[in-house]
Amino acid sequence: MCGRYSLNKSKIALEERFQAEILTDFSPRYNIAPTQLLPVLTSDSPKGFSFFYWGITPDFAKNKAVSQKLINARADTVHQKVSFKSSFEKRRCLIPADGFYEWKRLGKKTITPYRFTMHDESLFAFAGIWEEYENENGETNHTFLILTTEANKIVKDVHDRMPVIISRENEKKWLDKYSTLEDLQKLLIPYPADEMVSYTVSPLVNQIVNDNPAVLRKTSPMDQFGNYTLFG
Repeated sequence: MCGRYSLNKSKIALEERFQAEILTDFSPRYNIAPTQLLPVLTSDSPKGFSFFYWGITPDFAKNKAVSQKLINARADTVHQKVSFKSSFEKRRCLIPADGFYEWKRLGKKTITPYRFTMHDESLFAFAGIWEEYENENGETNHTFLILTTEANKIVKDVHDRMPVIISRENEKKWLDKYSTLEDLQKLLIPYPADEMVSYTVSPLVNQIVNDNPAVLRKTSPMDQFGNYTLFG
């Protein structure tokens, strides 16, 4: 599962890291949520960022409401599903990020949010697929979803699934239209846990209106009464 992530980097940093141009304004994001318009790199345009909505409408139900859209797909079956097969074969994308969030239940009422990132909090990219569809007003929209795989050791304590993170050296292969199914499946694996870190963050992340640096601040895990301590 991946239902929230962060992209706390400048436009310049994004362009330099992915060697691609952003032809619009962009500000750092701390609490990205589904349905929002976000930067991606597609197999059709790997040298320029596109802005797509997070949440794909399946081919067989193009006019479903936003709430009914899918935001993730299992990497192990995405090439077999009727609703995703075409996108997987022809419309793959990279979704830049510098962290993602998951929630761990402690007791019946207490749910603690965790942030997962690289040791140096550097930029990386999720594996995704994208789709084009016509909405109820006859307008063409572009949407994407994030592929998930089994959790690595650092994520497994919080959730059994994690987003597929494509290693930097394999990003071009993921976007290459001529990559074989065998080549692609080798990329859809858990990211090495020893390159990642995790820490608890404030419940501020629970509300998508909170899209500011405070969301990233480390905390102690919440106790049974819902109390936590901020660090830094």
